[in-house]
Amino acid sequence: MTKPLAEFKYMSFDVVGTLIDFEGGLKTCLSEIAAEAKVMIDGEEALSLYRAARYADDADLFPDDLVRVYLAIAPKLGLPVDESYGQRLRDSARRWKAFPDSAAALAQLARKYRLIAMTNARRWAFEHFSAELGHPFHAAFTADDTGTEKPDPAFFHQVFDFVSGENAGKDDILHVAQSQYHDIGVSHQLGMTNCWIQRRHAQDGYGGTIEPKSFTQPDYHFTSMAAFASAVKERLTERQ
Repeated sequence: MTKPLAEFKYMSFDVVGTLIDFEGGLKTCLSEIAAEAKVMIDGEEALSLYRAARYADDADLFPDDLVRVYLAIAPKLGLPVDESYGQRLRDSARRWKAFPDSAAALAQLARKYRLIAMTNARRWAFEHFSAELGHPFHAAFTADDTGTEKPDPAFFHQVFDFVSGENAGKDDILHVAQSQYHDIGVSHQLGMTNCWIQRRHAQDGYGGTIEPKSFTQPDYHFTSMAAFASAVKERLTERQ
């Protein structure tokens, strides 16, 4: 039986793609470069090319790796092949916006739960994302902190160790994320309760996120953070 939403002590969150609209940020920056170069690009094609390039064997940590990624995809999009544009794409992460419902939902949830950020982004980028979200997190784990990236189980075990230090366990954590590949599949394998935020529910494909080998049925499923936070509020009200 799935643990009720009201009974968790912690909620852990994927950040990029779940709370921060990285696809929108990538497309905006690439479109600006395209406009300057007087070419047209298709946003979904750009995401598909990004996805293939991002998960190459020689990939670096995110978003620093966007310099390499840009140089790989620029010729296919008809964009100028110059490292300065790759640096511009990387640095655009400082300006990426949260989804419109993210900050308010997190602020509401933080009144009841301890929120933990779990991101494959480097710490410098996460600090900008956290500010964009209103600094709602009780703790944060980045690729710099963990020395690895999701879906590596070692990333999750560091979070388990952290909550253990606060006299809690993985059963006290609800893991919330949009990526089937990076989060939902591995969290299920590790015995966590999870919640899938299906950000691309109105679009085909996986966009800029790698496609999983198989789909994992989540414990909870919502298409927005707003709907998720509303459901949690309703469950908490029922318990009063």
